[in-house]
Amino acid sequence: MKYLSNKKGFLGADKINNIKEKVVIVPFGLEKTVSYGGGTNKGPKEIIKASHQVELFDEDLNKEPYKNIGIKTLKPFPIKKNIIDALKQIENINRLLLDKKKFPFTLGGEHSLTAGAIKPFVKKFKKIYLLHFDAHADLRNSYNNNKYSHASAIRRCLDNPNVNVISFGIRNISSDEMPFLKKNKKRIKIFWAKDKLKWNLNKFKKIIKNKKVYITFDVDGLDSSLMPATGTPEPGGLFWDETINIIKIAAKSSDIVGADVNELSPIKGFDTYNFLAAKLVYKIISYTFEFKKTR
Repeated sequence: MKYLSNKKGFLGADKINNIKEKVVIVPFGLEKTVSYGGGTNKGPKEIIKASHQVELFDEDLNKEPYKNIGIKTLKPFPIKKNIIDALKQIENINRLLLDKKKFPFTLGGEHSLTAGAIKPFVKKFKKIYLLHFDAHADLRNSYNNNKYSHASAIRRCLDNPNVNVISFGIRNISSDEMPFLKKNKKRIKIFWAKDKLKWNLNKFKKIIKNKKVYITFDVDGLDSSLMPATGTPEPGGLFWDETINIIKIAAKSSDIVGADVNELSPIKGFDTYNFLAAKLVYKIISYTFEFKKTR
């Protein structure tokens, strides 16, 4: 595996330190099945570029977390043209990283990548919980005759019997998805966006207590006023503070073992949205390692 220099990689922190990296950023600009706006293939590059402007000091943790973690970024590489081959490609990358005891963090790319990205975690752990941020349930068995569509991302993850899902921010679900949701109520817990004021986060905390958790964050889970730079934006979504609070609860209560942030479709001249995604990635990494029981 070839890495970018620290200066060119995520955060652009060129300070020399002797710490061995714990996190590896995997740029994976998959764009095969987008159904409305395009541009997810440019997401990783713009997140990395914007990350160079993210303040390294975290005011909540009162430190520069990256110095105690170590973050390296893989050099961009060609993505396989066939969607099944591409999913196998990200699976193999994450498997190699897990074998090296690294924390794989994939930058998408469309959400369909998650079904491949989680495969090594599915094989390694007896049970894995997906902490899923999204506007859409993504429980369709197929979309536009493609079972690996981004609209089927979570359904494909649930093909693995040891996967459970906890979704936040859902406000778009089709009638075709409802029977599957009802049939799998024990495996899928949705915190609907419409019920934000009534969410019981203590219940969330109990569900994930001491569990292995993989975060998959579709940026359209954020309200469209905050994040319009995505293929299928939806109003009525999550805002920054409540999102960060959920991630912090997860980091304190569970063992977060991997993550992806996906579906950023950069808008030329509007770097704000790329910066938001970059800061989100840094926050997930910072909280994950601040509260890890074993390092």
